[in-house]
Amino acid sequence: MTYDIDDDPARLDLDTIWAFLSAEAYWNRWRTRADVEEQVRTAWRVVGAYAPDGELVGFARAVSDGVAFAYLADVFILPAHRGHGLGKRLVAAMIDEGPGAHFRWTLFTGDAHGLYEQFGFAAPDATAMVRPARPDVSAIGAAGPAT
Repeated sequence: MTYDIDDDPARLDLDTIWAFLSAEAYWNRWRTRADVEEQVRTAWRVVGAYAPDGELVGFARAVSDGVAFAYLADVFILPAHRGHGLGKRLVAAMIDEGPGAHFRWTLFTGDAHGLYEQFGFAAPDATAMVRPARPDVSAIGAAGPAT
């Protein structure tokens, strides 16, 4: 089967993206559909993998300053289409073959480390720091938590 890799946002199928991210992905399942659509719409770059019939079977998005840094997110291949090298092609199209080929790329992932290592990803050194997500303070109220 011949698959197409394309970075045209107009080809994306938001229903497929939402279905995977809301029910099958292990990450960020707290997001609403509106959140996901906004993240896709405002992404610096998106790349899709398409079956011969045009069906979206894989996706990746990136957030970037457009100059030196990019964050790779929401990378997936639908289970029925895994094992064809699509993950590798999708990541290559995003980070090696696109406008961010010279950027410093980051990602957070609990799986597929072997895939990402092929593209130079490695555990960060002592210069890297991460601020974890914090609770939504608007849910607590303007005065902050009760003491």
